Amino acid sequence: MNDSRLSSPMDLLPTLVSGLTARRVASAIALTAAAMLAAPASAQTAQPPLHCSIDASMAPHAFMRPDGKLDGFQIDLFKEVARRMKRQINIEPMAHAGEFPALFAGRIDFICGPMTVTKERAKNVLFTEPYLWTEWQFAIKKGSPPITSEEDLRGKTLTVTKGIPQEKWLNERASKLNIKVLPFEGQSDAIQAVIQGRAYGYVNGTTSIKYLASKIPQVVADWVVPGTRSAWSTPLRKDNGELRNQIEDALACMKKDGFIAKLSEKWFGVPPKADDAEVTVFPGYGPLDFEGYDSTPQNPSCQ
Repeated sequence: MNDSRLSSPMDLLPTLVSGLTARRVASAIALTAAAMLAAPASAQTAQPPLHCSIDASMAPHAFMRPDGKLDGFQIDLFKEVARRMKRQINIEPMAHAGEFPALFAGRIDFICGPMTVTKERAKNVLFTEPYLWTEWQFAIKKGSPPITSEEDLRGKTLTVTKGIPQEKWLNERASKLNIKVLPFEGQSDAIQAVIQGRAYGYVNGTTSIKYLASKIPQVVADWVVPGTRSAWSTPLRKDNGELRNQIEDALACMKKDGFIAKLSEKWFGVPPKADDAEVTVFPGYGPLDFEGYDSTPQNPSCQ
């Protein structure tokens, strides 16, 4: 009677080693056993590369160098996160407006560009703890009258990057203040409209605005919108809590050993203050007081 069951490697040993000397039999058994033990272990430890997206028009956070390579604060930050997690990382340039659709579709694991934590966003994604604070600031053309209050925006054309909270803020005031809002896919086009006189100002986070003003002689950093201090963090899908915690553990270690502080000074020109997010390790996982926060104490293995 034929047995149709699949034989295990050990079942096949008598056939495989027939005719071998006793020493060679022992060697074959040892090699077969080693292979059976090693293969599952190798499969368990292999981890696929991390995939994240970045808006490469947001210097100094991310931009394309003349040689076509990505550079900036976020690039340095997440290459180091991946290194400490012992993972490879693929960083994909992508327009900001397409990043959340790519995240929810599973094309990327997280967004590695700076992302403002909001209650609305926290309903749909998991955030890591903050690694930077930001405020909203306007850039205007050099020589233009400064903006000193919200009233000074009346009747002006203003640019913004599509999909960021500042776009919603401008749109909410457009009717009341007769503002014309020009949203752009990338930061470079938005600031170019200001330089060319097609718009009065461009609004974004303070780090981007100060960097632009330091690199473009025709532009100055202007009004900071009061009460807009918020956190920049990393968003992941709601079902990816384990990866969120692993990334946050790496960020916590990088805060403790001063890596993020040095990176901040390199790209933004000044060392962080004692209470800045670059050097503050927050309790638990995720931003405090937002949906998705996990109060489990952090216990990163910093090496």
